[in-house]
Amino acid sequence: MRPFEGIRILDLTHVFAGPFCTFQLAVMGAEVIKIESPDAPDMMRDEGNFDDLNELGLSNFYICQNSEKKSLSLDLKVEKDKIFFLKLLETADVLVQNYSGNSIADLGLSYKKLKKINPRLIYCSMTGFGRTGPKSEHPAYDSVIQAYSGLMELNGLKSTGPLRVGPAVVDYGTGIHAAFAISSALYRRQITGKGLEIDVSMLDAALMLMTSTVSETIATGLSKPNYGNDHPDYAGYGAFKANDRDFVIGAFTKKQMQNLFRALDLDDTANEISYMSKKELKTNKKKFKKMISQVVINNTADYWEEVLNRYHVPASKIRTLTEALNSEQIKSRSVLQNSLLSNNFHSKKLPTAAFGYSSGSPKITISAQKLGKNNKEIRKLIS
Repeated sequence: MRPFEGIRILDLTHVFAGPFCTFQLAVMGAEVIKIESPDAPDMMRDEGNFDDLNELGLSNFYICQNSEKKSLSLDLKVEKDKIFFLKLLETADVLVQNYSGNSIADLGLSYKKLKKINPRLIYCSMTGFGRTGPKSEHPAYDSVIQAYSGLMELNGLKSTGPLRVGPAVVDYGTGIHAAFAISSALYRRQITGKGLEIDVSMLDAALMLMTSTVSETIATGLSKPNYGNDHPDYAGYGAFKANDRDFVIGAFTKKQMQNLFRALDLDDTANEISYMSKKELKTNKKKFKKMISQVVINNTADYWEEVLNRYHVPASKIRTLTEALNSEQIKSRSVLQNSLLSNNFHSKKLPTAAFGYSSGSPKITISAQKLGKNNKEIRKLIS
C-alpha cells in the first residue's frame, strides 16, 4: 500500500510546477484526475521534439509529470460541465490549481465558494508570486522567477553576466514544496476534520531553494558575487582541469583539505594544514589552489574522481546528462521508472521520486493518458 491510496485529487494545473506537484502525490498512491479544457488543454501536451507525439498530445515534456493520472476533459465555462465538476468536487480530498490572476475566481471556483460544497477540501493555489502582494495577479514562468528572485544574477560570471539555470529548477522545486504542503494539510485534517486553503508561490519557493544565500544576504545587506564554479574562500571547493576534461572537488572542511593533499601526494602541505585556522586556510587560498591545479592536470578526471573518493574527498568529473543517466549509480536506484509507453519516440524511463520506502514506495502504474481518455470511467463515479 502506498501512503496516499484512497485520496482523490482534482488537478487543474498545467505546464510544470503544478502537474509535478500532483504527479508526486500520484506516485504515492493518490487518485489524481487531471482536468483540462477540450479546446485548450495543458500546453505541454504538444511542446516536445517529436511531431508524432505532439499530435497525440503526449509529448515527452508532458508525460514526465502527468503519468499515473486519469484524464478528464471539461469546459468549466459550460454550465453542464461545471455542474458535473462540482458534483465530482464533493468526492474529492484535494484540489490543486495554478490559474494566474483572478481566472479561477471568475469561474466561480474560489476556495471561499468551494469550501461550502466540501468543508473537508484542501485547496492548493500555485502561482508565480503568491495570492497576496502587488504582483499577485502577474503571470510568471520559471525564467521570470529566476530573474525576479536574484537566482539568475547569482549564476554565471562577471564576464557572462546573469545566466538562467537551464533546467526548470524553480518549477520543480515549487512542485515539491506544494506536494509537501498538501501532505501536511492532509495529516492536519485527520486531527481537525477540516480542510484549508494553501497559497504556494514560485517566488517563495525560489527563496527557499537559496536558503543559506538568502540568510547571508539579509545579514550583510550585500548580494553575493557571481563566482561561477569557483568558491570565494576555499581552494579545494570548485572546478579544476584534468588532462581530458574539467572535474569538481568538494573539499570544504579542514579534514577534507588534508585528505585532498594526501591524495595528491603532498603530505607536507597536508600536515601544514592541520595546524591552520579557518582564517589561515582562506588566506592561503590562491597558493593552495595553484598547487592543486598543477597536480591534477597530469591525469584524467576519471582517475581523480576514483582517487579522491577513495580518500573520502567529495569529487566528480563534470558529466553530461547522458553520461549521468547511463552511470551504474543511477541505474542502481529506483528514481527512473518505466513510463509504460510503447511509442518508439517516448522516453522509456521517467524520473519518479527521489526516495524509496521499505514497502509501498512511489511507483508509476499508469502511463500518461490522452486528453479525455478516462471521461466515461470518471462520469460513472457520480452517476
